[in-house]
Amino acid sequence: MRTGREETHWTRATLGRDGHPLDLLTARFENHRYAPHAHDEYTVGVCVGGAEFIDYRGGRIHTGPGSIVVLAPGEAHTGGPAIPDGYAYRALYPQPALLAEGTRTVPHFRDPVIDDPELAAALRAAHTDLSACPDPLEAESRIPWLLTALACRHSTARPAPDTIPGAGTVARTVRDRLADELLSPPSLADLAADLGLSRYQLLRAFRTTMGMPPYAWLAQHRVNRARGLLERGLRPAEVASLVGFADQAHLTRWFRRVLGVTPAAYRASVWS
Repeated sequence: MRTGREETHWTRATLGRDGHPLDLLTARFENHRYAPHAHDEYTVGVCVGGAEFIDYRGGRIHTGPGSIVVLAPGEAHTGGPAIPDGYAYRALYPQPALLAEGTRTVPHFRDPVIDDPELAAALRAAHTDLSACPDPLEAESRIPWLLTALACRHSTARPAPDTIPGAGTVARTVRDRLADELLSPPSLADLAADLGLSRYQLLRAFRTTMGMPPYAWLAQHRVNRARGLLERGLRPAEVASLVGFADQAHLTRWFRRVLGVTPAAYRASVWS
């Protein structure tokens, strides 16, 4: 929704095939002030412009560009512009269990405003990508990993052990399942349960062994399959669905990332 300089856009991602939903909000406000309210989930936001005040836990906090804000479930808060130009932010609303996957207890954040530029940039990038294309495997690969980092770095919760026995075997098993089911990949939660692991343990084993998260490995595998189909003369729009990308734009984004050229340009070069 866009009204003058007021803008909101909601996206619902799914954490893996048939997984739990996760709502993502992109907002820009010049005048809007929220009424007191609370959420059943955590609110994890990154300020991307301007400045906002938030009344929370009996006090007033302020955010600026790059600030991470974490508001606990069930705790009432309000918000509004702290400067005449207003404020802009990106937020996601994860269930409490999602922040506890890599910790021994549900996290508690004493300070709701967090200064962590690296993590803020990663959260913003993941939010931007998933708002544009809410791929279930990508959401499940990125969001739990980043929320675990948030909880381990900035909450009172103690991190769970992160040494995964047999990490290489775990990673290769997951890789093979993803390759075998590239059109509709299984959820990481289901794969982890089959292996007797938590989803965070699976993600850590895969990233440690393969050097990238599962969604990125599968995207590169799909690109390699797409090359062969393009070399046979198929058009990018046909190829996208045959290798599991959501659409031609999704194929193009990853093809360019991996090979530095668009699928159409690659096809033209091999058929010229």
